[in-house]
Amino acid sequence: MEKHDYYHEHSHSYAIYILVWLALMALTAITVAVAGMDIGRFTVATALIIASFKAYLVLSIFMHLRSETRTFVVFVIVSLLFLGISFVLLFSDYSFH
Repeated sequence: MEKHDYYHEHSHSYAIYILVWLALMALTAITVAVAGMDIGRFTVATALIIASFKAYLVLSIFMHLRSETRTFVVFVIVSLLFLGISFVLLFSDYSFH
């Protein structure tokens, strides 16, 4: 019975999933549209910002990260931080060659 209460306490309605899915589709369309524009070096930055927002939606809604314990959230944030540091080092190395 306790698992059943936990599930209902942290589950979302189908309407939320559909709205998030529509938001992800819209953000994907915006990313494709921005990729076709000539905005110079801001193209990659814009795509990364949109991708970050999409990742936040997936993590918080579809993967139920909002309802997880604080320790698990800290582990996810630390891993994303190290991933970000890796990308910064990769792009800085790539840009100087």
